[in-house]
Amino acid sequence: MTPVETLRGKRVALFGLGGSGLSTVRALVAGGAQVAAWDDDAKVRARAAAAGFATVDLATIDWRGLAAFVLAPGVPLTHPKPHWTVDKARQAGVEIIGDIELYARERAARAPDAPLIAITGTNGKSTTTALTAHILQEAGRDVAMGGNIGVPILDLPPPARARVHVVECSTFQIDLAPSLAPSVGALINLTPDHLDRHGTMENYAAIKERLVAHSDLALVGVDDDYCRAIAERLRRAGRRITLVSAAPSPLAEVWVEDRFIVARGAPGRVDLRTAPALRGAHNGQNAAFAFAAARALGIGGGDIARAMASFPGLAHRMEQVGRLGRVLFINDSKATNADAAEKALLTFHDIFWIVGGKAKAGGVEPLRPLFPRVAKAYLIGASSDEFAHTLQGAVAFERCGTLENAVEAATRDALASRAAEPVALLSPACASYDQFANFEARGDRFRALVAARIAAARETVEGNGT
Repeated sequence: MTPVETLRGKRVALFGLGGSGLSTVRALVAGGAQVAAWDDDAKVRARAAAAGFATVDLATIDWRGLAAFVLAPGVPLTHPKPHWTVDKARQAGVEIIGDIELYARERAARAPDAPLIAITGTNGKSTTTALTAHILQEAGRDVAMGGNIGVPILDLPPPARARVHVVECSTFQIDLAPSLAPSVGALINLTPDHLDRHGTMENYAAIKERLVAHSDLALVGVDDDYCRAIAERLRRAGRRITLVSAAPSPLAEVWVEDRFIVARGAPGRVDLRTAPALRGAHNGQNAAFAFAAARALGIGGGDIARAMASFPGLAHRMEQVGRLGRVLFINDSKATNADAAEKALLTFHDIFWIVGGKAKAGGVEPLRPLFPRVAKAYLIGASSDEFAHTLQGAVAFERCGTLENAVEAATRDALASRAAEPVALLSPACASYDQFANFEARGDRFRALVAARIAAARETVEGNGT
């Protein structure tokens, strides 16, 4: 934990008692702050009480004299309209911040030279964060990883000169962290997302820009118009910047070419062909950013290459969960819309595609150009009728209903395929909650079904004495 000592003895209000909210309360109390915490959900308040934290209805307190108001990142700050607590704080002239800001202040007070890598972007930030942390750990560094991935930032050990914090930052977190100034800040890409919470694409991009604008070294992608514009502004402002691309580009200083990471003016290249968890152009972009971040902290190319080769990938994101003969099983349960599923369909050929669930707007129609890569589709969940209509005449499909049936059918057909590497792919392009609580539960079930199928095949082989 990082106790928030910069607010010792001060009165602080906090709203939002989910995972990061409870983490923040613990850190504030440990640092000596007087905390009034609340959540609109009675069940959430009950969980906080069970964890030993008293709650105070923020509608009843005197907001004057508060040192700060800490808002959980999932609570609206501006759009579609500010949360009622935001209005209260503004009327009282109380600053509104988040847990990332509290960490930034602790870093500034305790160890301003402590290395901090902060990573954001519309897509790929979790993989890039995990890969960067993995590279640094494999190189022998003391690494603390968290933020929007895994562990709330204030649950991490305190900043220190000999410890590298690698932190994923969402737009919501950046918007509540005005003094965040990383050693290395990375902005991977920008496409429309969360516009219900930011109003316009311009607002969304401007918030993302803050992370790199205040970095000692900014790593910025050049593969979309918004990031290129941000890079140009940083150049004009005289900021230290390294431009990164997923493909050869005259603008980039680090890029990917024929599955090699190349750095302009640097000897050697990093071979991504030896990194099975980093297949696909999108993972090439992620790897290029992780390379640039690790190199900025003094890690050599050989160490980076070895670490990338051993990177296991993230659960539920094109996760390789097993092989049965030539058949490769991929868990991409995190692909809850067509845009996310596109990454997997672009990465593989000879795909036996398990698809379906609670459909998003547009269904799988945007994926039609990639249908030739699909040997057969296995339809599950509430979207089956809609997806059958879309696939009709373009892709062979089978209505399976449940994930259990789909895994059995996809395994059967993939094993019968003559392809060099048939891929049984769970990439649903749908939300999970027609049949599962969340995409993690769906992916865990897929992983278990594949493991059982492989174990059964192994027992059959051993039982035959071969």
